[in-house]
Amino acid sequence: MARSSLWKIAALALLVAVTMALPLVVTNAFALDIFIRILLFSLVGVAWNLMGGYAKQLSLGHAAFFGLGAYTSTIMQVDFDISPWIGMVAGGVVAALASLPIGWLCFRLRGPYFTIATIATAQALMLIFLKFRDLAWGAEGTTIPNLGSAPLMLQFETKASYYYVVLGLLALALLITWRIERSWIGYYLVAIGEDEDAAEAVGVNAPRIKRDVYMISAFLTALAGTFYVQYIYFIDPATAFNFNISIEAALVSIVGGIGTLWGPVIGTVLLETTSALLQSWLGSSTGGVQLTVYALMLMAIILWRPAGLMGFVNDIWRRHLRRRPARA
Repeated sequence: MARSSLWKIAALALLVAVTMALPLVVTNAFALDIFIRILLFSLVGVAWNLMGGYAKQLSLGHAAFFGLGAYTSTIMQVDFDISPWIGMVAGGVVAALASLPIGWLCFRLRGPYFTIATIATAQALMLIFLKFRDLAWGAEGTTIPNLGSAPLMLQFETKASYYYVVLGLLALALLITWRIERSWIGYYLVAIGEDEDAAEAVGVNAPRIKRDVYMISAFLTALAGTFYVQYIYFIDPATAFNFNISIEAALVSIVGGIGTLWGPVIGTVLLETTSALLQSWLGSSTGGVQLTVYALMLMAIILWRPAGLMGFVNDIWRRHLRRRPARA
């Protein structure tokens, strides 16, 4: 067990060193953009995994929190000249508070009905912001003023700076997930995911646990929303509340391994890298071949490894441990 822990610490240290040094080695703008998107959707996937992975509450409405975080920080910046660093936290708080009534409504349902309710919530918010022409610029959206190099306003001249910002946000999300996973809340979440009625029968307060974790998940998703609009310098309802965000968050977690710490990260690395490379190599001249290849790869992984890629990695690790000679 001691050697196993040392291997994990060494692997984590190597991973940290590689991710920190990556922008110093890779200077190509296209490659850095791919890395930033990998880290961003890893953040969204880790946030989604708290509810969809550990508690097995299949939400497809996390775009609602992504958009609320994006709009809160942008309104504070454009209308009141408040730093997006402050707006990021404020957007997270707004999303966490919004998760209370959303959760109160949606958690009354289970299974596919819960999933449909979360989708409807996100779409309803998008329609509301489409009508808020005076407050939220309506369907036209708005561009975020480009101040050049303004770190206090979350604006940088180089992509490497954005890389380190989103890397820090992902590290925060992983740390929070790691603490939850190893606490009594994590055990309760797994129990709720396996059988909610049985968990309540032995004294687990399922509504409270789901409410609290949903708030944390919403907060982390809103941080990603703020970063995204600051990165692209534009916001509108179709971008902030895009349904693809919810789908991507679920996909990367399912492919990587739901209910695991590193599953969403591994899934994002595979899917985002494959998608970017296919678009780069095949482009638009092949009539959607890249989407077909992408879909076939998804189906193959899900059918071959229902537990996700982390399940495959864990199987290899267990075999390695079994092959080692027993120590006295």
